[in-house]
Formats: sequence, structure tokens, C-alpha cells
Amino acid sequence: MAVHAAAITFAELDWDLSWTTRDGTARTPMIPAHEVSGTVAALGSDVSDLATGDEVYALVDFDRDGAAAEFVTVPAAAVAAKPRSVTHTEAAALPLAALTAWQALVDHAGLGPDETVLIHGAAGGVGVYAVQLAASLGARVIATDLPEHAHMVRKLGADDFIDVTTQSFDELLSDIDVVLDTQGGTTHDRSYRVLRPGGRLITLVAPPSRQLADDHQVHAMFFIVRPDRAELQRIAAMVDAGELMPVIARTFPLADGRSAYESGRLPRRPGKTVLVVRGDGDAGAHPFGENSRLRPLASGQ
Repeated sequence: MAVHAAAITFAELDWDLSWTTRDGTARTPMIPAHEVSGTVAALGSDVSDLATGDEVYALVDFDRDGAAAEFVTVPAAAVAAKPRSVTHTEAAALPLAALTAWQALVDHAGLGPDETVLIHGAAGGVGVYAVQLAASLGARVIATDLPEHAHMVRKLGADDFIDVTTQSFDELLSDIDVVLDTQGGTTHDRSYRVLRPGGRLITLVAPPSRQLADDHQVHAMFFIVRPDRAELQRIAAMVDAGELMPVIARTFPLADGRSAYESGRLPRRPGKTVLVVRGDGDAGAHPFGENSRLRPLASGQ
């Protein structure tokens, strides 16, 4: 694939799989950035459902080299047609983060209409998509984050917002159906208290406490996002229908990759940080489809 843009995850430089393959072989130097949008440059001999020049996007498996480069090799099963209504820069902000939100809320939590979901870190890379997806599923969305992000998170679809600097969510809430924990630590531990018996806690940080889950009679699980073409196709369709929009924190040219990772020092901007390899216009410049209820959003809005 010829890379047009690649999104970064600040923590990936600390992941074991970034430096070592699954069989224990050292992978140095490594290439980071596992969310990519670009064009098909060449095909394997057994690939028949893609063509050279196709505009595609993908999540690159974490034990492979990433897309902070001019070209990247990706298994065809992990590649899907990119959303037509956004730029490559915007599309690159979707694969890991939006897939994580989808797999958390749809595959693992089974979030249904009229249920209530609490999303921690709602202005983060995953949170901005979890809020939109939960709203599109018909759920009541309660979000937690810093107060400066309240307006944006509400605009994305949150019904209620809890300011983590002045409010304690576990003193305000009860009988929640689903909690999506992107924070870990004490936030994770306190989340068990707000769930109804039989509720679901999905954590992205570390395996949950089985003792706490049993004590509160809830289901708790941890997972790592996986590439999935069919789900990327669903996400692209939502973007083109105006039901899901990319949120970009900042963009950097590939040559400034170090600065991109250093920009992750707190306080962070909401959304994803994207490396632009082949420019295709400013992020947010392309409108959604004519029936859209949303438009591309930069984190400062």
C-alpha cells in the first residue's frame, strides 16, 4: 500500500509487540503507526478483490511493522475501501480507534437501544468514536472527561457529561448497563459500583478484577482490538452516511514523527494524531454526504 496518512497511538512505543514478534524475534528498527489510509500499490498473487489504485484503509496487526513510511505491506483481509467522503488524513484516524469502539460496544458489550452506557475518557482517541457509535445504537450516553471537552463530547452525541475534576461519577450514577473503561486505575475500580447486577464492564487497559466482578455480580472483560475488514466496511458506511466523523487532534508531516509522539505529553488534544505522508488537503476540509447530520471535526471545535 502507498501510504497517504498514518495515525499514531502514543503508547505503542512501549508495547512489547512493537519491538518483538510473537515468536520472540527482535524487530529493530521498528516502524510504528498501525492505522493507515492510502492506495493499493501492488497485490499478492492470490488477491482478486482489490485492484491497484484502490483507495483503502486498514488496521495493521501490532506484530507487523506499521505505516509511518512511504509504503506498507498489509494482509488483504485487513484492508477495506476507505470512506469516500473524507480525505486520507481523516480516514487514517479511524481504523484502530473506531474499530476498538465497535468491538467494545457491539461485539463484546452487545449494547442495545434504550440501554445506558458510561464512557470514560470520552474525548480520547477511542472515546470520541465510542460516544458517536453508542448514540447511533440508540443508547443513552453518559461521558466523563475534563471540563474543556464537554461541548465537543456533547456535540458528538453524549446525553450527559461528568466533569472528572469536580464530580465523582460513582456518587452520581447507578444501574448503568455498560461501562467502557479507557482509563484503568481507580476509575476502573470505582466503575463496578455503578453497574446494575448483570451489567457489563469493558476495559481497554488491563484484565479486570474477577473478585470485583463477582462481588458486584457483573460481567467484566478486557480485549485487544483486531483487524476486521467487514467491520471497517461498516464503519466506512457510517462515515459516508454522516453517522460517524473522524476527530483529529493534530497532523504532522512524516519527517516530524518524533514531534508527533512528543505531542502526546499531557494535556492532550481530543482525537487522533495523524502523520501525513502524501498530502490530500487539510483535515476537515471535505464535507460529509448531503444527508449528513455531522461534519468533520477538529478537536478545537
